[in-house]
Amino acid sequence: MNKKINIHTIISILKKETQKFTVPVVTQYSQEKRDPFKILISTLLSLRTKDQTTAKATERLFMLANSPKTMLKLSEKQIQTAIYPVGFYITKAKRIKEICKLLIEKHHNIVPNTMDELLTLPGVGRKTANLVLTKGYNKLGICVDIHVHRISNRLGCDKTKTPEETEFILRKKLPTQYWKVYNDYLVAYGQNICKPISPFCSKCVINRYCKKIGVTNRR
Repeated sequence: MNKKINIHTIISILKKETQKFTVPVVTQYSQEKRDPFKILISTLLSLRTKDQTTAKATERLFMLANSPKTMLKLSEKQIQTAIYPVGFYITKAKRIKEICKLLIEKHHNIVPNTMDELLTLPGVGRKTANLVLTKGYNKLGICVDIHVHRISNRLGCDKTKTPEETEFILRKKLPTQYWKVYNDYLVAYGQNICKPISPFCSKCVINRYCKKIGVTNRR
């Protein structure tokens, strides 16, 4: 990380502060039980969807099916009904069916545990793949979503245009001991304090460490 940024202090503060906030749905599943399939599906549903909506949708879906084999027995319409109103629910229902078919036919009914294999699954990008690897298989990885990307840039840790660029910069700069937890802390903080527009800088516990790059309006 940037030498002027004490990442150890920042992570320590965020670890304590984010305990006040609701745990993201994907993190909830990983805490209850390391189930790569549930983590994969819940992450796919969470894309472009609020956490509260994702939580209810995943609960409804997993009550109907909780494995590739049982999920494949459902029709796309049944999946659509269960996951509505998550964003792009029609497309996601189709992707879930495609993924389950591939898991059964090519992966022995098991979610892959490598980045390259996960990226071959329909609709799976690096964010989803990293979450499956870290939460499902306890492997090293850095999940970077819009919150992680935004806050990392505001802090001055990196200067990137996309979450993927941020991931590769963090892989070089962020101590490996923080790779797995970085996403959890920054997502929770981004949802509640360091919002995309007009962040709550007056409430921010890491305010003095932040360069506020790109922040034009704040509260």
